[in-house]
Amino acid sequence: MFPEIVDTRPLRRAVDDGLNWVVRHWGDGFEAAARPLLILLNAIEGLLVATPWWLIIAILVGGAWLATRNWRLPAIVLVAMLFLGIMSLWRDAMTTMALMISATLTAIVLAIPVGVWMSRSLKVRQIFTPVLDLMQTLPSFVYLIPTVMIFGPGKIPALIATIVYAAPPLVRLTDLGLRSVDPAVMEASRAFGTSARQRLFGVQIPLALPTILAGINQTTMMALAMVVIASMIGAGGLGYQVLQGIGRLEVSRGLFAGLGIVVLAIVFDRITQAFGKQLQSRIGLQEAR
Repeated sequence: MFPEIVDTRPLRRAVDDGLNWVVRHWGDGFEAAARPLLILLNAIEGLLVATPWWLIIAILVGGAWLATRNWRLPAIVLVAMLFLGIMSLWRDAMTTMALMISATLTAIVLAIPVGVWMSRSLKVRQIFTPVLDLMQTLPSFVYLIPTVMIFGPGKIPALIATIVYAAPPLVRLTDLGLRSVDPAVMEASRAFGTSARQRLFGVQIPLALPTILAGINQTTMMALAMVVIASMIGAGGLGYQVLQGIGRLEVSRGLFAGLGIVVLAIVFDRITQAFGKQLQSRIGLQEAR
């Protein structure tokens, strides 16, 4: 047994008391600041639930066709989405899709500017790198505790936890993509007298877009990976069905809901990857198939 050199109980009490003070004095402010996230999530969920099932399938199948110009991926998407409907998982799947889409959109808005900032400043990169490491390695249950204390169980803490978990890959890949642009191309753009803003939006971002899309793909997958944990604090969806299967020892409920999560992951992973490969082919980063 390791000897108790320092009594950590005062430190733990100080952390708990500090968080309680934040909840008492700033809780309302945090809830008001997070309300736009709840509005976005509810709007997307309401739209997906209200949209006819056949229209959603048609949109996803059409997106798969546009991304590949091949019948294989659209056929996979069609079978996958029909599976959700046949297994009576459609509404839960739409709830899960709403959480994933909301988290991904919010992560894009927050992560891409941070990635751009990191690519332009070594000092900023040195500051944010350990923060991103912490976000990726810290168990999600740890930061669920303060979010639930501040916001209470519900969709907001679930969405915030999903964003925290899913955003780091997009930040890193945005930074990597912008820094990987050929220096000769950047030098040529400077020779034409372009400003820093023009080089960023006219040269760097277009050339780094395949890498950024790979980051969006990873963020989407990580957001889906959080749905079971998020359901524990009120997010609902397919993750809640898995939890019910565990609680009731219903193997079929947990199995089919888990397969539903896999189906959504396959659909969005394949479509976003296909669009990324298509974009790479267009700008000459790989041979077109």
